Amino acid sequence: MSAEIEAPKRKAHPLPVVRRRLRRLYHGTDRDAALFQYALLAFDVATIAFFLTVSFVHEGGWIVALDILIGAVLALDFVLRTWVAESPWRHLLRPTTLADAVVVVALIAPAFVAEFAFLRVLRAIRLLRSYHVLGLLRRRFHWVRENEEMLGAIVNIVVFLFVVTAVVYVTQHGRNPDIANYADAFYFTVTTLTTTGFGDVTLVGTSGRLLAALVMIFGISLFIRLVQTAFRPAKVRHRCPRCGLLRHDPDAVHCKHCGTVIDIPNEGE
Repeated sequence: MSAEIEAPKRKAHPLPVVRRRLRRLYHGTDRDAALFQYALLAFDVATIAFFLTVSFVHEGGWIVALDILIGAVLALDFVLRTWVAESPWRHLLRPTTLADAVVVVALIAPAFVAEFAFLRVLRAIRLLRSYHVLGLLRRRFHWVRENEEMLGAIVNIVVFLFVVTAVVYVTQHGRNPDIANYADAFYFTVTTLTTTGFGDVTLVGTSGRLLAALVMIFGISLFIRLVQTAFRPAKVRHRCPRCGLLRHDPDAVHCKHCGTVIDIPNEGE
């Protein structure tokens, strides 16, 4: 009589288990995932506010130390996000991922190579993370979904303002006496964006003139878009099942484009 020998059960390898747990935290919808994502959201908002604030402050030892600490946390988050991504290479090519990589280098490299200290101004690129923040808030809060267009227009112009200011500073500092610090670059960007153009601060060189032209073209477009969004009558986003029209009056019963009856959820107000 032959005895059946049971094969020993293999224990799950710890790395795939950890990866699955991290993926659930980063992309899940349960309570633990929500708390983890809220913590990341708070960290994103805090770092963005910190970077914008210290851009106008003279560099000090405590700022450098905080930069390195934040850079280490961002580097860890960068590695973990890439590890848990379904397609790591596709994840690495996303604009927000590339922006995070630039910010990590801008925070850590100047601590070891003094010649790269000017790169710290590229912390402002962290503002590109605002689009990820807005996406998370949109999924979690009804108010954000209702005002998504206005909030998106505000985010667009703020991101444009500070990222372009960083580019102006990096490309002009040291060769343009009018751009002595970040505040000068910020002043130039604001006056150009609003078409005020006092003329007391200008960019030098062909590249500087081209950059100024781009600021005027794209900046004014974003500013006009913000004004249009602010003063346009309020609409709700609800796709018509027949023609696909997305925006309707809050109390609409029929689609203005095709006349189909639409069922817009409301709170009875």
